[in-house]
Amino acid sequence: MNFSLYIAKRYLFSKSSNNAINIITGIAAIGVVVGAFSLFIVLSGFSGLKDFSLQFTTVFDSDLKILPESGKTIEFSEAQKQQLKSIKGIEAFSEIIEERIFLHYKGKNHIAYIKGVDSVYGKVTQLDSIIFYGDWLVPNEHEVVVGYSIVSKLSMGVRDYSELLEIYVPKPGKGQISALDPSQAFNKEKVVASGVYQVNEELDGKYAFTDIDFARNLLSLEDSKVSSVEIKLMPDTAEKEVREEIKKIFSQEIVIKNRIQQNDALYKMLNTENIAVYLIFTLVLIIALFNVVGSIIMMILDKQKNIKTLYNMGASLVEIRRIFFLQGTLMTVLGGLLGIFLGVIAVWLQLRYGFVSITSTMPYPVKLKPINLFLVFGTIGFLGIIASWIAASRVREKLIA
Repeated sequence: MNFSLYIAKRYLFSKSSNNAINIITGIAAIGVVVGAFSLFIVLSGFSGLKDFSLQFTTVFDSDLKILPESGKTIEFSEAQKQQLKSIKGIEAFSEIIEERIFLHYKGKNHIAYIKGVDSVYGKVTQLDSIIFYGDWLVPNEHEVVVGYSIVSKLSMGVRDYSELLEIYVPKPGKGQISALDPSQAFNKEKVVASGVYQVNEELDGKYAFTDIDFARNLLSLEDSKVSSVEIKLMPDTAEKEVREEIKKIFSQEIVIKNRIQQNDALYKMLNTENIAVYLIFTLVLIIALFNVVGSIIMMILDKQKNIKTLYNMGASLVEIRRIFFLQGTLMTVLGGLLGIFLGVIAVWLQLRYGFVSITSTMPYPVKLKPINLFLVFGTIGFLGIIASWIAASRVREKLIA
């Protein structure tokens, strides 16, 4: 192995007497460097975009969320609340009532979701960072906090008592609706907007936050009924153990979702896109490694006399093949390391100075993740070994006969 490695390094770093082979080898090496650099940049950019996208969708998502397996509500009695409080690892929990509603304001309409929350909700999720204007809810008041998109669509103002926002929700039951008075089919309440939140366009048009008692009265729900329970866990808490303890509290069939499961569709989409991008750039890398195969084969033909000399001096066919295998492997590994190194510098510069921007005030999000380093290096190494083996296998007995 030492003999083969020594000769391989000599062939790799020394110039050939044939200038065309030097050019082909240089192109192959540059192709490996550029391929590794590009793959690392793309993966780092996608990691940044993924975190950037998820930071908005997870604003309203708790560490754990208890939902009914079927139906819209679950039974949550005072005894169950005390049992939930006693579970080790739970820092806080909030009762939630959620339902689709119809909003009407000065002749304009919008369909959204009412989300009734209790006074503990601010301890379970992040509220301080999303309030765009105004104030959060005052308990036991006819107030709502709506998204920026809702405000824009309905042309609403904050604390506008001259014209109140009307909320409509279908009444529970199965009775027939009167054709003369369809309004009898809806519960109606008037509220004032105390504040406006802003996260992203989708979420800004989805929720109207209210006090939980207001939402319960509007939906005609019993005091022990809730749509869900959102939970914040203490740091370094074993999620699996908490899940098992929660299931013991509820006799009703429930579903417990963590932050990822609450956005499973988005996570699946982002992961699928990440895999697709990786495979596309891996294909580009495979094409670039064909140059490595070509350069090694050209080197074999150029060193045919030297190969015969080594064979006559006692080197076996396997050892001669190993020379060119190691030469190709060294070229791809060293080129891959250089490409990754340049990629790390580029990503660090983007994080530090934000040379590439989405808007004038928002730099393109990137993230340095160790897994991307290992993924790129592993891909380069694996493909490089295959390419080197293909090229080295061209050394046959008839070449040294």
